[in-house]
Amino acid sequence: MGDMIFIVVNYQVKPEFADEWMDHVADFTKATRAEAGNKWFEWSRSVEDPNQYILVEAFEDDAAEAHVNSEHFAEGLEAMKPLLVETPKIVSQVLPDKQDWDRMGELQVD
Repeated sequence: MGDMIFIVVNYQVKPEFADEWMDHVADFTKATRAEAGNKWFEWSRSVEDPNQYILVEAFEDDAAEAHVNSEHFAEGLEAMKPLLVETPKIVSQVLPDKQDWDRMGELQVD
């Protein structure tokens, strides 16, 4: 079992672009999900702040470098930049010997 790169990015979108954010990132999302080694690439919109989007993504360890060096990554960032209020916040961690989500031990559904 190899390592997994687990990333969460917090985007604060300008209010005038918030409702159409997913349209602006659609090509970037589709291209990233098609990458070899991408495990998931999932967007969520905050239920408390309609201008905040959270991206949860994961890659096989050896796929992360190809992702950040891809043409669609550079194009995606350039397209996002004028739509954002501030530099996105990020947490990026290497999870050793991890490949997928775990099941929550404290809440078991039968």
